[in-house]
Amino acid sequence: MDKKVQAVPEGFHSITPHLVCENAAAAIDFYVKAFGAVELSRMPGPDGKLMHAELRIGDSRLMLADAFPDYGAPGALALKGSPVFIHLYVPDADAIFNQAVQAGATPTMPMADMFWGDRYGQLQDPFGHRWSVATHLQDLTPEQMQEGMKNMMPECGGQQ
Repeated sequence: MDKKVQAVPEGFHSITPHLVCENAAAAIDFYVKAFGAVELSRMPGPDGKLMHAELRIGDSRLMLADAFPDYGAPGALALKGSPVFIHLYVPDADAIFNQAVQAGATPTMPMADMFWGDRYGQLQDPFGHRWSVATHLQDLTPEQMQEGMKNMMPECGGQQ
């Protein structure tokens, strides 16, 4: 075993979301329908609950497991949702947003062109996890973004 192992395994990025879900098998089905996820692996435990699963959405991996509250791993629904967003860049944010809604996600912020240059919206999935979906439309300087924020959000110093 002299072979050098990569610190970040092939196919992963330095940060990889790892979601805990009540009914992770149903979550996998949802992510396939909503976001075009591809299931890479699934490891059921002795009781049938998923100990670990891996999906690929676009060029990124997503890990998930069933909730195990007795071991300090409650699902997002048990926590009344999550304050964390999983940000998903896609070629057509409107199409994916609508696809996710049709699959059962709840829109929490409608799709709109945002001051930072993205077409952007937010959803909550049926498992309590929050997603932002975006397509990058234009590269802007920090000054252009600041000006756009002021125009979009008067409370940030813009005109009404």
